[in-house]
Amino acid sequence: MWIAEIAGVVLFAVSVVLALLAWRRLRLLRQGGVDVALRRDRVDVTGRGWHLGIARYRGDEFVWYRILSLRSGPDRVLRRDGLEIATRREPSGPETYGMPAGATVLTCRDGSGPVELAMGPDALTGFLSWLESAPPGRRVPWAS
Repeated sequence: MWIAEIAGVVLFAVSVVLALLAWRRLRLLRQGGVDVALRRDRVDVTGRGWHLGIARYRGDEFVWYRILSLRSGPDRVLRRDGLEIATRREPSGPETYGMPAGATVLTCRDGSGPVELAMGPDALTGFLSWLESAPPGRRVPWAS
């Protein structure tokens, strides 16, 4: 009998965690978030290391929240003034499983090292516009 009670408690706990993750995703999307996959620190041709998330623009910062994270703050923050796009490419075969549909992969550099961002066409247009729209007098390295 006690096994059924333990199983019920575990099932309830898992349901609560899943509900919190779903609520967090909806909240971020409603606040102007876009689907962006991110891979940092290792550029791997096998397609491993990608994490799905929601990104938002916060002034001069591009903040990224991992979907399967209980962390309340952003997992990665990219500042516009130190961000540089090194390359742009289409995803390779093994990479496409963990990316938004029709994604383009950008290899970027900032002060903390290389990071790859994969985003759909609409999100890419918004990201490039945000990157180009730095205030006058500010130099923003950018590559198309």
